[in-house]
Amino acid sequence: MAKKETKPTKLQPPYNFNNKWEELLENEAFIKVFLSDVLEKYIVKQRWYGGKSSKLKYIELSEYFKLQNNEEVYYGLILEVNFYEAFFQHYFLPIAFVSDESFAKDDRILPISIQDQEGFIIDAVNLDAFRRVVFERIRTAVPNDTTRVQYYKSHLFTEQVYESSRFMGLEQSNTSIIYNDKYVLKFFRRIYADRNPDYEMSRFLSEKKAFKNTPGYLGSIQIKDHENVNITIGLMQELVPNEGDAFEYFKSEIHKVFHNIDDKKINIKTLPLAERFERLGISDIPPQIIDWVGLNLFMKVQKLAMRTAEMHIALGSEFEDTAFTPTRFNGDYTVWLKNRLLYQFQNRLNSVENNLHKLDGLALELANEFLEKKNEVRKRFVNFDWTKLKGERLRVHGDYHLGQVLVKDDDFYILDFEGEPESTIRDRKVKQPPLKDVAGLFRSFHYAIYATIFNNGDSYSLSQEELFEAGEILYRYLKSVFLGTYVVEIQNANINIGYQQERVFLLKYAMLEKAVYELGYELNSRPRWAVIPLKGISNIIND
Repeated sequence: MAKKETKPTKLQPPYNFNNKWEELLENEAFIKVFLSDVLEKYIVKQRWYGGKSSKLKYIELSEYFKLQNNEEVYYGLILEVNFYEAFFQHYFLPIAFVSDESFAKDDRILPISIQDQEGFIIDAVNLDAFRRVVFERIRTAVPNDTTRVQYYKSHLFTEQVYESSRFMGLEQSNTSIIYNDKYVLKFFRRIYADRNPDYEMSRFLSEKKAFKNTPGYLGSIQIKDHENVNITIGLMQELVPNEGDAFEYFKSEIHKVFHNIDDKKINIKTLPLAERFERLGISDIPPQIIDWVGLNLFMKVQKLAMRTAEMHIALGSEFEDTAFTPTRFNGDYTVWLKNRLLYQFQNRLNSVENNLHKLDGLALELANEFLEKKNEVRKRFVNFDWTKLKGERLRVHGDYHLGQVLVKDDDFYILDFEGEPESTIRDRKVKQPPLKDVAGLFRSFHYAIYATIFNNGDSYSLSQEELFEAGEILYRYLKSVFLGTYVVEIQNANINIGYQQERVFLLKYAMLEKAVYELGYELNSRPRWAVIPLKGISNIIND
């Protein structure tokens, strides 16, 4: 449907409306001033707003609905943000009217008078009363809810009382509320006209497969839009007490490994190399490497491999729900994959050409290699012959990296199944080879190694180039130890990921895809780190 830009009638502050709060969204004059004069300035300042690199044109109110408990009423808004670049995004914003200035604090969206009562419209998540209403609606949810705003409760959610709520902390794309110090309700801010993959995956893994190493699904909030499409706006899960994410944990462990080079006077030039994708058990690792790295890091990699395999086994063992049943490679998937990757590759190629002046040293050298070998990289993406692949495709995590994994009591818990931020909601639900997740984790190992060097370089005696060399040796062993556990577990469960040659092909393909994807972010945000994906690309095309 064609979008038409509307010019609002200018109302002057202070804004006063004679409607009751419960009827305010039916007042067209309010809608116009609220969307045009107020929200445009407010929304661009929010951490969860994803359109900061584009130019906002206008905002339309796509949907509104009441979030209420008895007479206590709040509004949920689905805002359509249109950009001059000819695309749009949808965002969820719950609003409340408060007359007490202390409730408004710094989050006033609009000073307003409703039926001569002065107050403020604020983002409702800042209001304890609103958070309580949402909790109570999920806690008392009934099966087979047919109302427009649908609350769901899992059999795992047995809480009887609301005690407290607070923000989880600063987040980029969503807002998470901790309830009773036991539960987390994630409000999705960027909204898609479909069920959110995080909701689907969380519910499937918890309720249908009893997968223990992810926060348990407890409930959700969905609305039906004007086209009767289900839209997920909230997901409630168990709060997993933890010691932080796996990216920070692995950086800390890798920091110790680099210190060992000095402490144990290790000559990295004499260290044996692992084959790029060989499978190793602890007993297969050369003694010199064990002496350097120690056992703990490798044992943690084995544990993470085990949990990753168990996740894929759960996702690959469904034969009733078609959204989760395994499927084979075919021509349609191949066309989808190539079109997507070639578009992304061209975008990154342009970024490298436009940002060469920001690079120096090894990063510049690798960027020039990338440009010289662009046809080879492109050929790698085109060279995907599905007829030679015997493995299966599954629903996968889709954005799997160490930052999506929590560390608790020497174990790992996997979370955030929303998928790759740049992908459409439909693309995020496409079944992929499970090795795509493994490739994402491998790229994350690579990042952890280089981030450790960048953050602590001055505390080691070796030069940065020598540290990079040591890091690449360590990287190979981390991958090989991971595969040593992962492949055995997957095959024991009869999940088909292909034979060795196919596995290596898929891993290289997915790691190249991931490194090219990462390149765009690094060039735009922190060019110094562009060396990491560039090195990843170089490793694969020179293998």
